[in-house]
Amino acid sequence: MSGGAVTGGVVAAVDLGATSGRVMLGFVGDGELRLEPVARFPNGPVEGPDGALHWDFSALYRHVVEGLRDAVARERGIASVGIDSWAVDYGLVSGGEVQGEPFHYRDDRTVRGVEQVHAAVPFDELYRRNGLQFLPFNTLYQFVTERGLADADAALLVPDLVAFLLTGAVVAERTNASTTGLVDVTSGLWDVELAESLGIPASVLAPLVEPGAHLGTLSGAARERIGAALDVVAVGSHDTASAVVAVPLSSPDAAYISCGTWGLVGVELDEPVVSDAAREANFTNEGGVDGRVRFLHNVTGLWLLSEAVRTWEAEDGAAIDLPALLADAASVDADVALFDANDPRLSAPGDMPARIAAVLEESGAPVPATRAAFARTIVESIAQAFAGAVATAGRLTDRDIDVIHIVGGGSLNRLLCQATADRSGLPVLAGPVEATALGNVLVQARAHGWYGPDATLETLRAAVADAFPPARFTPRS
Repeated sequence: MSGGAVTGGVVAAVDLGATSGRVMLGFVGDGELRLEPVARFPNGPVEGPDGALHWDFSALYRHVVEGLRDAVARERGIASVGIDSWAVDYGLVSGGEVQGEPFHYRDDRTVRGVEQVHAAVPFDELYRRNGLQFLPFNTLYQFVTERGLADADAALLVPDLVAFLLTGAVVAERTNASTTGLVDVTSGLWDVELAESLGIPASVLAPLVEPGAHLGTLSGAARERIGAALDVVAVGSHDTASAVVAVPLSSPDAAYISCGTWGLVGVELDEPVVSDAAREANFTNEGGVDGRVRFLHNVTGLWLLSEAVRTWEAEDGAAIDLPALLADAASVDADVALFDANDPRLSAPGDMPARIAAVLEESGAPVPATRAAFARTIVESIAQAFAGAVATAGRLTDRDIDVIHIVGGGSLNRLLCQATADRSGLPVLAGPVEATALGNVLVQARAHGWYGPDATLETLRAAVADAFPPARFTPRS
């Protein structure tokens, strides 16, 4: 299937991650699909005056506006803007204004939220209703601890909050809404009965919209500061939903891993799986573009390696050459000790090498003596977790998985890609790196009709495969 565009143009993608954000231009044309970076900016938790962890959303939004202003200065013909970000976190809107800085999902208030929710609704019932794996920071756990919720006009997830400030539209894009725990897994609609049983006012749940919906044009201060009346189009606003759009799935039985800070390991389905086995395996059913289901499991990803490198850099007082470290790690030929990459003790910032060493010692495994060996242990442990999640996804969906696609930043880590192939016994196809931004761009392009009136996800994925042929890693015996 050819992925060539029928017509084309330029769009802007705002892609916000938990550690950084960026604005990119996407160029779509006859046989063309490419990205051009415009702006990159930091993001991360800050301690608020209440002692809790928040996002510095004011700064994040300012960076978005500045990035879009630079994009317009560079390319006057931008047809629209799409926004994606991490999931679950939200801001409150009242009287047309954002109320304070959104809480960060790692703030410990979520512990109270879990206790309150599960006291009212047992987890097995929750899973039957929302299809979500247990993650203590899911939005519904945050909502029940939110003191300002009753006085808010709306609670908007981060991409919807940005769109609100740009256009005034008060909406909830469906793929990201599906991560809140308050969307019915079967109907795809807000589960108002569940919300109200937990004391969450249904009035704060904004109308749901589909990826590809036109939300309006830049207005007011945003239009003045950016310098153009750009259209804003809803995309798969959960970043993984956008990334999965750009996975060039090569088989109906392919698995995917969207790999960055987290590794989202799963398969694409037409219908959710909410069996007891799926719940016990902690697999989630999240919304995908075009009504697809992202049946996946969260695995701790390159967070473990980046935190270890951060610790070593602090010890050295200098930056570490990561490619050189990974090259040295690849040459380690001693037996590699493994640990559980999903151990909850490894989920918070801190001295990651020391914590991993404690986990290894507890299990009786040897602690690596060099940084290269330590890096190898981290990468192989992540790969082992990936392989296990792929095997479980196949079992739960009765699929014979025959290939794994790795997209995102992890697709550049050749050691990780090869280790995943070796430990799963399956070929790994790596790339594209910028899957999230590409998925964002492609949904906008389709909304403008650039891939023709009947373009499907498969049409868009064929365009990705043509423009970004993946690297292949064959399992070694």
